[in-house]
Amino acid sequence: MQKKKIVVAVSGASGAIYAKVLFDKLLKLQSQIEEIGVVMSDNAKDVWKFELGTSDFSNYDFKFYEKSNFAAPFASGSAGYETMIICPCSMGTLGRIASGISNDLTTRAADVILKERRRLILVARETPFSLIHINNMKTVMEAGGIICPANPSFYSLPKTMEEVAATVINRVLDLAGFENESYRWGE
Repeated sequence: MQKKKIVVAVSGASGAIYAKVLFDKLLKLQSQIEEIGVVMSDNAKDVWKFELGTSDFSNYDFKFYEKSNFAAPFASGSAGYETMIICPCSMGTLGRIASGISNDLTTRAADVILKERRRLILVARETPFSLIHINNMKTVMEAGGIICPANPSFYSLPKTMEEVAATVINRVLDLAGFENESYRWGE
């Protein structure tokens, strides 16, 4: 298996637990990963602190990039990043991507991934959706993106908040092409 170069962006939507579980699982998948670049908005850092009560996002051994750093390697298609996961993805971030507005590193990287026909996975986190949200999702999907709403499943009988979040993140990792141990229906 060829190792993957992956971008993870964390927007300021509620659901920092999804980003934390994604980070934890990516650490366990290091043998499948060549490089991980991470972008977190200022709001994402604030939401993480509020919802999880820590600032431990900075303790992960990933390469973090400032949201204004357009010199980051994944701001260009020539760097060869195959997959981008935005987790959680706010409706504002989704709307900017759908409109082609590259006003920060997250939206620029998403634009690059789409133009290069690579894998963009948006873990949409909002409820309920407005028609504007749904139309933006449709636009991103028509451009080749994947919308994976942060809707957990319960057939694995999760017991903790992390296990509930993992039901979504395991699907995201499947969509990203990782070999990941997780509950499979019927097993």
